[in-house]
Amino acid sequence: MSLNDTFKALSDPTRRKILDLLKERDRTAGEIAEHFTMTKPSISNHLNMLKQAGLITDERQGQHIVYSLNTTVFQDVIKWILSLQSTSTEGNDA
Repeated sequence: MSLNDTFKALSDPTRRKILDLLKERDRTAGEIAEHFTMTKPSISNHLNMLKQAGLITDERQGQHIVYSLNTTVFQDVIKWILSLQSTSTEGNDA
């Protein structure tokens, strides 16, 4: 996982909506697809991009794959953003 992959994944409104859905609870691809008017293969592509970025995880449960948020990546992004702020603040002290 790189920050570039993370920001690329977050740049798409569909993927952000998927993350919002997973924030509420874990879901299968079918449950996620119910919230969109696009094809299931398109949803699958979005899920794969989120997974490659490390933003979600998946786990097989019987015949279904259940997707969950991976909050550790969000913590890494927040740390990076906060490091920018502290660098900016330190530069203003001079």
